[in-house]
Amino acid sequence: MIKLNLDRGSEGALKVLCLGSHSDDIEIGCGGTIIRLIEEYPGCSFQWVVFSAIGVRKSEAQRGAESFVGSRRLEHSVFKEFRDTFMPFVGLDVKNVFEELKQAISPDLIFTHNRGDAHQDHRLVSELTWNAFRDHFILEYEIPKYDGDLGQPNVFVPLESEVCQKKVRYIMDVFQSQRSKRWFEENTFLSLMRLRGMECNAPSGYAEAFYCRKLLF
Repeated sequence: MIKLNLDRGSEGALKVLCLGSHSDDIEIGCGGTIIRLIEEYPGCSFQWVVFSAIGVRKSEAQRGAESFVGSRRLEHSVFKEFRDTFMPFVGLDVKNVFEELKQAISPDLIFTHNRGDAHQDHRLVSELTWNAFRDHFILEYEIPKYDGDLGQPNVFVPLESEVCQKKVRYIMDVFQSQRSKRWFEENTFLSLMRLRGMECNAPSGYAEAFYCRKLLF
C-alpha cells in the first residue's frame, strides 16, 4: 500500500478543516485520525465547522472540538443552527456558509461527509464541500446508522488501540444528549474501527476509513 506524507516542511504547519452536519459527526467519523494527526504533526491547526448545533448540542460541539484538538490548536470554530434533517430545504443558506469559508481559509486537508451517505444533511454538506473547495485534499468519513449505508472506502488510517479508546471515551463523555439512541454506544464505534482495521491489516486491528475521490501525487 502507498502511504501518504502530509508534512508541510518549510511551507508551514498542516491546516485541517473539519466539517460536520451535526454536533457529533466529526468526532465519530474521524476523531481517531484527528488524534493521530496531532501526535504526528504537533504544529497542526484546525478549523471546526458544525452546521446543526442548537441548544445543548452547541455546547457539546464546542466541548467536542476542544476535547479532540485542544483550544491551542483550534484556530477557529463555527457553530450554525440549521434544523436537523432540513438542510436541503435551506440549501442557499448552507451554501453561503461555504462561500464564506472559501474566502477565509485554504486548508491542506478537509474532512467531510461521504457523498453516498443516506442522511440528506450529510449528502448536502459533502456536495457543497466539493463545490467550494475544488483544488484541495478531501477525505470523506463515514457515520454508522440505522440506514445501513456503509460502503467500501479506499483510504485507511490505522489507529493504536489506545487512540480508539480515547476517541470513544471522549464521544461518550461529551455527547450526553445522544445517550438515549440505541446505536450510540461504545461497541458501535469500536466495532466499525475493528472492521476497518481488519480490512487494511492494521497492526493493532483498528482503523478509520475514508473515501477519496481525487488525489494528486
